[in-house]
Amino acid sequence: MAGMCSVQDMGDNSRGTGVIVRSGDPIVLVGGGGIAPALWDAVTAHGGEVVAADRGAGAALARGLMPRAVIGDMDSLRASDRAALPPGIIHPIAEQETTDFEKCLRSVCAPVILGLGFGGPRMDHALANFSALVRHPYRRCLLLDGKDLVFLAPPVLRLDLVPGTRFSVFPMGPVEAESEGLQWPLDGLSLAPDGRIGTSNRVTGPVWLRASAPKLLVIVPFKALDAVIAALRALPADPWGS
Repeated sequence: MAGMCSVQDMGDNSRGTGVIVRSGDPIVLVGGGGIAPALWDAVTAHGGEVVAADRGAGAALARGLMPRAVIGDMDSLRASDRAALPPGIIHPIAEQETTDFEKCLRSVCAPVILGLGFGGPRMDHALANFSALVRHPYRRCLLLDGKDLVFLAPPVLRLDLVPGTRFSVFPMGPVEAESEGLQWPLDGLSLAPDGRIGTSNRVTGPVWLRASAPKLLVIVPFKALDAVIAALRALPADPWGS
C-alpha cells in the first residue's frame, strides 16, 4: 500500500507539497489537543508509527512514543520537546495558509490516517480540520475524540454496524446521497450546509451509502472504530480519482 498514493503526492517537499512519510501500515497523526489515555490505547492498537503535527510532538513524547516525523510551521513546538527529538525528524513548512493538520495530511501517505487531538478545544480549529478532510479527498483519514469519529465519505461506503447506532452525515458543500440501512433514507436528497443536512440518523441494518461528490462527512460513535477502519482500508488508494 505504501506505493499506492495518488498523483497528488508528486509535489515539492521544499514547499511542503510532497510526501514526507510513506507507510504500508496505518499512521497515527497526533495534534496538540487533549487525548484521553483510552483513546491512545484504542488507536495505537491499529496504527504503527506516529507522526506529530507541531505541538503534537509533546503529546507523543509524553506517551513514550517517538514520532517518525514532526510536521508543521513549528510556531508551538516547545523547546524542551524540540531538544528531545533526534536530528532529521522535524520538517518545518512555513506557509500560513493551512493548518498544521492539513500540512500533515498532504505530507503523509498511508492506508489509513488516524487523527488524535484535532477536535478541539477551539471550534475554529476543529472546523478548519473538517474542511481539510474535504480539501484532500485522496487521503483516507478519520479524526477521533473520546466520543465520536468523523471521516469523508467515499463514493460508496459499506459499514456493518449494530442496529440503533447513531449515524450522521454533514454536507460541507452541495452533494447528493443515497443510502440503505438507515432509519431515514437519504435517497434522492440534495444536501448542503445551508440547506438540508443529515444528522442524528439511526442504523437499521448493514449500511450502504453513496455520495455524488467528496463533500460529505460521516460522523459515528467511537465504538464504530474497528468497522470504519476496515471499510476505509478496503477502498482504492485514491477513491475519488483526484
